[in-house]
Amino acid sequence: MNIIAALEAAEIANRNADIPLFDAGDTLRVDVRVREGERSRIQAFEGVCIARHNKGVSSTFTVRKLSFGEGVERVFPLYSPIVEKIDVVRRGKVRRAKLYYLRDLTGKAARIVERARKIVPAAVAPKAETKVAEAPVEAAEAPAQA
Repeated sequence: MNIIAALEAAEIANRNADIPLFDAGDTLRVDVRVREGERSRIQAFEGVCIARHNKGVSSTFTVRKLSFGEGVERVFPLYSPIVEKIDVVRRGKVRRAKLYYLRDLTGKAARIVERARKIVPAAVAPKAETKVAEAPVEAAEAPAQA
């Protein structure tokens, strides 16, 4: 393994714990560190992931949102330190890896159906049959009503 590949693998392993699994069609909220002069702040960018390019440490993903009626797309480096946090707001059901066709659609046509969640039953431990001695219950006398 050469030195560059080792450095890339170390960087990915260092940053990989913070990155959730997501695909094209998922609605993401990306918190980005923005520098304004000497100050820096966190800015949220929420939209639909329309593409994901997996190229090792240079992996990127594209998020599209509508802002005041105008489509805004932003390409984020996946392992960049300016990306503070990625939250998956909802999972989308799509049949394509790249959703560039959404650029031409507006309104209801641009909606993405939410992926149904798999309902996994909770792991049930087998119950051992135990007998509990039942104490006889005496009925308390109710006060007589006049």
